[in-house]
Amino acid sequence: MSNMMRDSQIMAQIRDDDLGYMSDMALELAQMAEDTGLTTLAYLFRMAALEASTVNSVLADPDHLPRQMTSH
Repeated sequence: MSNMMRDSQIMAQIRDDDLGYMSDMALELAQMAEDTGLTTLAYLFRMAALEASTVNSVLADPDHLPRQMTSH
């Protein structure tokens, strides 16, 4: 049982690291787009960065997760 808990903690840490990397990368791309005058693209990258940075708080709250529907 402790192996399963440890594995889930490792997977959660990897997910957190990946989301942080995606957020940072999206912000860098937004800056590059803005520097070249592509403001709409910069906006989209900033929204992607925001999504990546807030998805953690949504996943941590089980009340916000969609419930699977069953036929019975």
